[in-house]
Amino acid sequence: MLVEHRRSAGGDFVTADGTWLHVTEHGKRDAPLTVVLAHGWTLDERTWAPVVRALSGDDGLRLVTYEHRGHGRSDPATVETSTITQLGDDLAELLTDRIDGPVILAGHSLGGMAIMSMAERHPELIADRVAGVAFIATSCCDLMPCDLGLKPAVARLVAAIEVRLMRSEMLARWMRKRAAVAHRARMITPGVRWLLFGDDPRREDIELTARCVAQSRSENIVNFVPTLDEHDCRAALATFADTPALVLCGVRDRLTALRHTQAIAMELPHARTVTYRSAGHMVPLERAEQVAGRISELARECDVRESFSAVLQREAG
Repeated sequence: MLVEHRRSAGGDFVTADGTWLHVTEHGKRDAPLTVVLAHGWTLDERTWAPVVRALSGDDGLRLVTYEHRGHGRSDPATVETSTITQLGDDLAELLTDRIDGPVILAGHSLGGMAIMSMAERHPELIADRVAGVAFIATSCCDLMPCDLGLKPAVARLVAAIEVRLMRSEMLARWMRKRAAVAHRARMITPGVRWLLFGDDPRREDIELTARCVAQSRSENIVNFVPTLDEHDCRAALATFADTPALVLCGVRDRLTALRHTQAIAMELPHARTVTYRSAGHMVPLERAEQVAGRISELARECDVRESFSAVLQREAG
């Protein structure tokens, strides 16, 4: 259940538990439809920038990007609030407190999972406010263990190393050295390129993603791992049964492989599913124009449905 609290001023937002979230709005506040873009784990709103630019010419759309607690410029998350459930509640509060009218929700990776959690805990918001939804390179269940596209034996070895690294105090100290962000970004760039991108990505997209990850808090990286392991929102997807939906992914995605998109599509048989053959996990960067185009199509579909519904209501009256 949502907690009543004051409407926040300016471009940012304070949740009911006092957590400050960074929010950016683009376009006219009185636009008939708002698109809310939720980013992925260890990333921030910058990964949506090319999609925002591509959509900004549409006067009928207001665009809202925000940063999850524990990410980007938002307040840190505690161990207890480093959960997908909390992120879903934060999104529900954001919609209730800051955004009026119908919305399209688009979630990349962890952002898509937050949308699913919101649907599970606040189904009334989906019915009353959500005109369309886009799940992009995300998962509804069975995310862990992630084989990274490797052979099983190699994947197990990498997973074991990853667990030890995540719990390493050396990693925590390294991540806390804010002055070393540029150095960290350079060091992790080859790994980011291999893990998160498909064939022939743009150098600037790789560097941007590496900077996002390098600027992440070490506790954010560590504390969100259990909730990713436990994530299962298959049943919640039924909430979108009557909602125009998109499911997008890159075939070369090592984190949320094609099977995750197929699992979502099975729960949403009416959804339009699109795969990008040479893209990886960072679809909003790798295929920004195409993603924006699909969201625009979804917005037009919502407009048609709204218009048709209005006609029916007038005739019934």
